[in-house]
Amino acid sequence: MSTVRSSLSDENRDIAAVALQGSLVDLIDLSLTGKQAHWNVYGRNFRSLHLQLDEIVVSARNAADTVAERAIAIGVSADGRAATVAANSSVPKIPSGQIADTEAIALFIEAYTSIISNMRERIDAVESADPVTQDLLIGITAELEKQSWMFQAELG
Repeated sequence: MSTVRSSLSDENRDIAAVALQGSLVDLIDLSLTGKQAHWNVYGRNFRSLHLQLDEIVVSARNAADTVAERAIAIGVSADGRAATVAANSSVPKIPSGQIADTEAIALFIEAYTSIISNMRERIDAVESADPVTQDLLIGITAELEKQSWMFQAELG
């Protein structure tokens, strides 16, 4: 039982909790995938992509923290354990080893497409259950869409 009480009904809290937990694991995995690519990327666009990937990591970590804190604020626990992330993330897996810059860009476009699709479903799910959580997810999704656009622009 949580020591934090929310004005949300149990049903609405549970709806928001599912949306927040799904978002949390996707954002944590995005940050880990970004760092993995950051370490292993090579190619003509190495430097700019190397720096861009670090920006993604920071953005995803900040968003994950915001999502986790929202979950706690409504009286549910946030689960960001490695096993939970590995079992539940919708982020496509990145291959091990070195990764060419163009391959990394394509992988991140795929990752953003998946995450954004799920975020939009979560936004719809919490619309009437918890508008505050919906607003938070809308803001995060806007940033994800901006990052997706930037990757797509790199392919011309």
